Amino acid sequence: MARICEITGKKTITGNHVSHSNIKTRRKFYPNLQFKRFWHETENRWVELRVTPKGMKTINKIGLAEALKRAKANGFID
Repeated sequence: MARICEITGKKTITGNHVSHSNIKTRRKFYPNLQFKRFWHETENRWVELRVTPKGMKTINKIGLAEALKRAKANGFID
């Protein structure tokens, strides 16, 4: 399973770990993903999503149905 937010599309990025002696080695920056259940009112069921805190904030602001519609349009979920 890829580490990608199902609402915002945030994913792992790469960069450098820089030591005190300025030696650079490659590393990964992972998104803060959480498994969270949301109640889908139109379908009367729980939906479990893997989302970042920004994704949770987006769902609280625009609603679950609209957030899922936008995520499907952007290709983040099937």
